[in-house]
Amino acid sequence: MSHCPFCKKKIAMSKAFCSRSCKENYFQLIAIQVPKLFLRRLYTLPKEDREVEIEQFSHRHGWRLDLLRNKIEEEAIRMGYIEDPTLKN
Repeated sequence: MSHCPFCKKKIAMSKAFCSRSCKENYFQLIAIQVPKLFLRRLYTLPKEDREVEIEQFSHRHGWRLDLLRNKIEEEAIRMGYIEDPTLKN
């Protein structure tokens, strides 16, 4: 058994993804590029303004909002703007 690269469900070895939506989400998530300057600017804004900026950025580039938020969170953790919620001391 192998695992779906997007949702991590177990799938047959002959399949690459568990569903068409997982395949589309996976490749769109790879395509999303968040510039470092945009990320830095996001974390200097208040939370309400940050959400508005993320929605405008998503609409401008034609990306799904939930995938963009996930990508921004990953990048923010990687760059040290926020702490990883899975690493609890």
